Amino acid sequence: MAESLYETLGVAKTASADEIRKAYRKLARKHHPDVNPGDKSAEATFKNVSAAYDVLSDEKKRKAYDEFGEASLQSGFDPDKAREYAKWQDTRQRRSTRFGEDEGPIDFDFSDLFGRRAPRGPARGGDLHASVEIDQRQAIEGTEMMADLPGHGTVRVRIPKGADTGDTLRVPGKGSPGRGGGPPGDLVIETVVRPHPLIRREGLDLFLSLPVTLDEAYRGASVSVPTFEGPVVLKIPPRTQNGAKLRLRGKGVARKNDHGDLIVEVAVRMPDKQDDALAEALRAADKLYTKPVREGLTL
Repeated sequence: MAESLYETLGVAKTASADEIRKAYRKLARKHHPDVNPGDKSAEATFKNVSAAYDVLSDEKKRKAYDEFGEASLQSGFDPDKAREYAKWQDTRQRRSTRFGEDEGPIDFDFSDLFGRRAPRGPARGGDLHASVEIDQRQAIEGTEMMADLPGHGTVRVRIPKGADTGDTLRVPGKGSPGRGGGPPGDLVIETVVRPHPLIRREGLDLFLSLPVTLDEAYRGASVSVPTFEGPVVLKIPPRTQNGAKLRLRGKGVARKNDHGDLIVEVAVRMPDKQDDALAEALRAADKLYTKPVREGLTL
């Protein structure tokens, strides 16, 4: 049995739009070709995940997929005609069962289900889809750029502040031409944010691993922390443990009327050089622990 679009994203059929978006962003980051250069399997997974999200993130497409399954994914599929045909089948079956009659062949054009007949009157053109890659700073600060999109030429794209992987921008009138004098469709551009070597993003919060010395962790210190807005001072409390998380409020991602935080994860670094005096001092420090450091550590 072919994998469903829900299985591709790893979500239940009852998943909310937000759950679908979060699942897509997680998988898109993991399997993006930039993160897995030369990995054909990851590239194929990224394409499948993107295709699944394209359907399940669209309310009308998702409704049609839930009702008709794989058939709804075919080009030009018309859900109204599909329902008409299903109703006709049901009516014919019930009449045949009730009266024991065979009404004989009925002429029905199956091509109507997929919109292969030319529509009457003007019709709007379909939307075209493309993607543009940006780095983390561009996503957080917002940017305007000229993007070369295959099949579309050069398009000016404005990325708003706080953009994330999976966000879409709509350029009116740049899609497929209309039929019969109808208006053209739109160009829908999906943003893909490249991973940052130091910053990890979760929603509107940013995470940064900050190296500190033994002295800074034990005695406490005020240290400089880099942010996209410039360096800020962070106070490290005395006897801060390795892995502790310190929060810089409002230094995360700004998006509309909301603002995330920067979570600094303390990474205590041991000295690089050997020193007998330090070794002796650390040995003497064992008696300063209030309880064994591995107490209660069981599997």
